[in-house]
Amino acid sequence: MPIPVPKAEKLLDLLSLKGKVVIVTGASGPKGMGIEAARGCAEMGADVAITYSTRAAGGEKNAEELRNTYGVKAKAYKCNIGNFEEVEKLVQVVVREFGKVDAFIANAGKTANNGVLDSSVSDWQEVIQVDLNGTYYCAKAIGPHFKERGTGSFVITGSMSGHVANYPQEQTSYNTAKAACIHMAKSLANEWRGFARVNSISPGYIDTGLSDFVDQKVQDLWLSMIPMGRDGEAKELKGAYVYLCSDASSYMTGADLLIDGGYCTR
Repeated sequence: MPIPVPKAEKLLDLLSLKGKVVIVTGASGPKGMGIEAARGCAEMGADVAITYSTRAAGGEKNAEELRNTYGVKAKAYKCNIGNFEEVEKLVQVVVREFGKVDAFIANAGKTANNGVLDSSVSDWQEVIQVDLNGTYYCAKAIGPHFKERGTGSFVITGSMSGHVANYPQEQTSYNTAKAACIHMAKSLANEWRGFARVNSISPGYIDTGLSDFVDQKVQDLWLSMIPMGRDGEAKELKGAYVYLCSDASSYMTGADLLIDGGYCTR
């Protein structure tokens, strides 16, 4: 059956997430993409379940902030997305405690420190396990719930690194995983065409504090390759996450939103 046209007419109503439940993985940092996606969804009225892997204090603090700031239901859950059983349990618990899931933002991921020759086989496997297999696990876990309800939006955090090979850092494992995630979104959009929409977001260099250790000369080189001349901030992505989770994007599936300050134009 075709996914129906939403009943709302006004844009604010289409963008509203009031009454909806959204899962966001990898949302334990103070200013990362995960927490900003969760903030955006909560601001638009969604109840939010966020996950952390090792930073329990960060996850709990963020959940408390979401509750206090936006007046929504928010709870943090420990989940290693590289383990299917944990992701499956996460979905089951959230459905039980929140009643349903309307959108799932598969955001948690891992970066690479070296290229193929300067890293170990286990390094490669770890990045692929988290970034690619972990995203698949999220889809595998939430898909049956979306199919049962006949509705859902699955949003994958890809990367501009799925479109280009970054320079000068070597990160073939990460680039490969993110390229596969972008194509996974397209493939799932076709597979789930009767009951759910699937899209991806490909951010460019986003200042989350995790790259502060990188040599300043390398950071300056990065900036010279960005037409807008600066890194993005994670809050500049939350509108895209809200859009893809909401009815405002009801005719959008299998697409990738490239938000990179123009990096991939060069």
